[in-house]
Amino acid sequence: MPSDSRHLEARLGHTWGNRDLLLQALTHRSFSPRNYERLEFLGDGVLNCVVGLMLYRQFPDQPEGRLSRLRANLVNQDSLHEIAQDLDLGPHLRLGEGELKSGGAQRPSILADALESLLGSALLDAGFEVAQAMVERLFGARIDAINPNLQGKDAKTRLQEWLQPRRLGLPTYNLLDTAGQAHAQTFHVECRIDARALATHGQGASRKAAEQMAAEAALAALEGQGARKQGKP
Repeated sequence: MPSDSRHLEARLGHTWGNRDLLLQALTHRSFSPRNYERLEFLGDGVLNCVVGLMLYRQFPDQPEGRLSRLRANLVNQDSLHEIAQDLDLGPHLRLGEGELKSGGAQRPSILADALESLLGSALLDAGFEVAQAMVERLFGARIDAINPNLQGKDAKTRLQEWLQPRRLGLPTYNLLDTAGQAHAQTFHVECRIDARALATHGQGASRKAAEQMAAEAALAALEGQGARKQGKP
C-alpha cells in the first residue's frame, strides 16, 4: 500500500482480517480492474441505512421529509470529502500514474468514493455491526451537533425563505475567483442582496460549497441587522 494502513484502521476502529479487501477498497480504477467501485456500491447502502437509523433515533419527533433532508446534508460529497480529509485518506489510495500526477489523491470525488468503499469493505470483512459502528464513529459528532429546525434545509434555501416574505428579492451569487491546481481548487463566491446593499463572501472546495458559506454569512448578517433594529429605543 502507498502508506501504512495501521493508523487509518485505528481511526476507523477496525483491523481488517482480509487484507485483500482493504487493499481493494483503496484501489482506484486507474490503478487496477480490481478496484473499489463495487465496494463503493455496498458502502453507499450501509451509509444511508445507518445514518438514517441514527437520525430516526436522534429525532423521534421529526417527519420523514425533514429526516430525508438531514440525511442528504450528511452523506453528500462535500461531507464525505471532509471526513476523508480528517482521516488523511489520500496517501493510502492506490492510483494510476496519470491520476496520481494530476492530484487524484486529494480530489473530493475520489476521496468520497473511497470512504464509501471502506464501509463496504468492512461490511464484507466483519459484518454489518462493524460497518455500523464505523459509520457511527465517523458521523456521531455531526449528528449530535444538528439543530433539526435549521439544518433540514441548506443555507441558500433558508436565505431565500427569509427574503421572500419581506419582498427583498432573490440573492445573486457571483464567482469571484478560483485558486489552486485543478485537483484541489478553492472557489471564492460573493452573495449579493441589493435591497439591503449587502455583500458576503464564502469559499469552499466546490462552487456549491462556497455559495452555501456565503449564504450562511448573508443570513447571519440580515438577522443581525434585524436584532439591532429591534434594540433601538
